[in-house]
Amino acid sequence: MIKPTLLRAIVDGYSLPIMGTHGLPHWGRVLETGLRLAKHTGANPGIVTLFAIFHDARRENEQEDPGHGLRGARLAMELRSDHLSLRDDDFDMLIAACSHHTDGTTDADVTIQTCWDADRLDLWRIGIVPDPRLLCTSAARNETIREWAGTRSRAGYVPAFVKDEWVSYLK
Repeated sequence: MIKPTLLRAIVDGYSLPIMGTHGLPHWGRVLETGLRLAKHTGANPGIVTLFAIFHDARRENEQEDPGHGLRGARLAMELRSDHLSLRDDDFDMLIAACSHHTDGTTDADVTIQTCWDADRLDLWRIGIVPDPRLLCTSAARNETIREWAGTRSRAGYVPAFVKDEWVSYLK
């Protein structure tokens, strides 16, 4: 899934609590939600996976943080040669998804839409109910998926791979 060296390179520069609001548990939920959505949307699961770990990787605080998506995209650019083997068009998609994930737009390639929806479906963790009008895909607007994601988000669910793999990578 995610190589330990890539996760370590990202986390080494992460300035917030690693298990905090925008840390590993959030990244893990975004990853699981994104992959679940991708089964319905046909999104590229590799891009969805990378989006999950880069989109908030350079936040500077847990509140409003303009530009954090662009900083996450820049991190992906910095790490590309050593850690990412993506075609240029796929890499461009990752950069666009990270850079614009907080813009509130819904018009984009289906893979980018899936990334944005995966992040938006985890807004319950900060007390925001995702507005279905701001969800890009019919899969994300599906009541069953929304409830599944909302339950996990409100509960602060930590995916098993976050606890079993990601945290062990960082020791």
